[in-house]
Amino acid sequence: MTVLTLYHGTNALFDEVLLAKSRNRRDFGSGFYTTTIREQAEQWARSMYKRYQQGGQYLYVFELDMNSSLSIKEFKGLTLEWLDFIKDNRIYGGISHHFDVVRGPVANDNTMPTIALYVDGLLSVEATLTQLAYFKANDQVSLHTQLAVEQLHLLERTAL
Repeated sequence: MTVLTLYHGTNALFDEVLLAKSRNRRDFGSGFYTTTIREQAEQWARSMYKRYQQGGQYLYVFELDMNSSLSIKEFKGLTLEWLDFIKDNRIYGGISHHFDVVRGPVANDNTMPTIALYVDGLLSVEATLTQLAYFKANDQVSLHTQLAVEQLHLLERTAL
């Protein structure tokens, strides 16, 4: 069994992960988003606080048991499959897949203008992937089912 250390940065205090509070039209669908990169989660916390001007800046540290009962999809880079997966989730909303956990690059503020041009049909697949190749891809690990949330264990919560 693989155990991942995951980080979640936010402006909100919470004691349990509630999938019902997930935002819609996210890269991998509605879910609870984390990263394996501490600095990235800290930046998310700062960004959320700045955007909403409420709460605080909090870093959560979790362990996720990636056991065989979970259906896991992993994207190894900025690929056509990754791009189409994001496109479907952002256009249709909700969850357009059956995975408990999805792991892969983030379509962040730097990449979203390029992806928007692709979604609008103004860039070809090849041109989109070529432009995206210049960006440093951060990572994200999203949980989409209660089964996945039950494998997530809070280690620590810190105010930044």
